[in-house]
Amino acid sequence: MSEIALMDNLWIMICAVLVLFMQGGFILLEAGSTRMKNAGHIAGKTVFTVGIASLVFWAVGWGFAYGDGNAFIGLSDFFFGDYSTAEEGLVGSVDFFFQLMFAAIALTIAFGGFAERAKLSAYVIFAVLFSAFVYPIIAHWIWGGGWLADLGKQDFAGSTVVHLTGAMAALAATIILKPRLGKYNKDGSVNDLAGHNQVYTALGVLILWVGWFGFNAGSTLEVADAFFGYVALNTQLAAAAGAVAALFIGWAITGKSDVPTMLNGALAGLVAITASCAFVAPWAAVVIGIIAGLIVFFSMKFFDRAKIDDPIFALSVHGVAGVWGTLANGFFATPELAYTGSAGLFYGGGFTQLGVQALSVVACGAFAFVASYILLKITAALTGGLRVSEEEEIVGLDLSEHGSYGYPESMSPVEKRPGAGA
Repeated sequence: MSEIALMDNLWIMICAVLVLFMQGGFILLEAGSTRMKNAGHIAGKTVFTVGIASLVFWAVGWGFAYGDGNAFIGLSDFFFGDYSTAEEGLVGSVDFFFQLMFAAIALTIAFGGFAERAKLSAYVIFAVLFSAFVYPIIAHWIWGGGWLADLGKQDFAGSTVVHLTGAMAALAATIILKPRLGKYNKDGSVNDLAGHNQVYTALGVLILWVGWFGFNAGSTLEVADAFFGYVALNTQLAAAAGAVAALFIGWAITGKSDVPTMLNGALAGLVAITASCAFVAPWAAVVIGIIAGLIVFFSMKFFDRAKIDDPIFALSVHGVAGVWGTLANGFFATPELAYTGSAGLFYGGGFTQLGVQALSVVACGAFAFVASYILLKITAALTGGLRVSEEEEIVGLDLSEHGSYGYPESMSPVEKRPGAGA
């Protein structure tokens, strides 16, 4: 193996580990954004669903996504076991490991729509079905040589493949599960079921931000020309712009500089730039991030008014921002960087690329939602319903599903110390 090929494989392995570490960011983000009585459940659920996603993607997901087949689905390379090496390029096992991490992230996003009210058994079954039949098909359409790839669809690291797909599954789950107890009053007003730890949420966002450089810069799949540095630059600028824009729009409208809004703005900027980080100029990355930060604020308000209970804002951060990021290529892709598809509208490319991007949003979003809805109904039939009982939800999923609290000293009755007074 040449030195360059060795460096390529080492770089992608490091980036794959960075993407895996993003799951730690999701644990802190989701646990901090929800209530203390469900924190242990959310943390444990994230770990075991990564395990399920890994096994299913190894068995069938990789084959459906990247195997030889047709324009719709791959039909080979199941139970992946490629141990071969290569003089140039990535070896099969490194490529598999990197792509597996993306599949696991999409599943984690999808489970945001389940938070604080779904049965553990529902997570298990849907994790298998989503990892086998939803994510891999969309990945094949765009990254596996499918019909959208043939049209020149631009999605460098997954605003559509990962984020929109996961968000549409989350939307299906929130509709079927219905809102958490106490979220909405009979008069239509909204109660703020605030998360229990903003420090956890902020640390989770920072971990995700760091991991995103593995997500985006790693998608260069090589080190030869150091283009990963340019991708990282655009990623950083968009995240920064999203955080600042969300902070100021929330401050201007509500009079308070809301911390969760700012954090979601940073994530929205990251999600939005994921499709375009290799296709646009740095100034465009800033614009993409600013718009993502603005729309995530209004999107969060919209879903609350629509009584769609989304505890970790997956629909806004990953769905709406994912749509914007996908469409942004149709405006900002430069002729020099458009190695697939064509330049965007603002660079003289006309509406061609914008049309392809819009088509991909509709096709992938519809497929992910409909397929997830059907699979969730199947899951509900197998588990006797997706949702825990009212009593279990009130007690909290830590105790009702696992038999112990994530914060046992805080949630359990305090025992008297020896010698303490009455």
